[in-house]
Amino acid sequence: MKKRHLVVAVLMMIMVLAGCGLLSGSEEAGTGGADGPTSVFVAEKISSDSYTQIDQDTAKIMMELDDGHVVVDVRRLDEFAEGHIPGAICIPNESIIDTPPAELPDLDQIILIYCRSGRRSKEAAQKLYDMGYTNVYEFGGIIDWTGEIVTE
Repeated sequence: MKKRHLVVAVLMMIMVLAGCGLLSGSEEAGTGGADGPTSVFVAEKISSDSYTQIDQDTAKIMMELDDGHVVVDVRRLDEFAEGHIPGAICIPNESIIDTPPAELPDLDQIILIYCRSGRRSKEAAQKLYDMGYTNVYEFGGIIDWTGEIVTE
């Protein structure tokens, strides 16, 4: 539980620093000036009654820092089988209706959600948030993922 609070605190600090412009290494985000490229981590609360949208670099950091998270792929099962992020579970967006999914029993667990391009993951993230999940993070689509992809 303490580790989960640490991850949330780190994310909040990233959001504050990004908002203040302190995370970019130059005036133009991502250029890094003479020292080379920099990463600017992005986390944005969609609204006060919604999930948090993060960039994929932030998602990777969260996956590395927090052992209690779950990565959820909301594409169809056939899409999931073609390739997914290691350790991800498949809960198709279409199956998230009006009751919490059995695969996600802890409403306070950190949930990192993605799909193919970002549309379904945004829908699923909002549905889960509306069901009472408190730590829902949406990070777009696997088409932009630069990390490992596995097939099963």
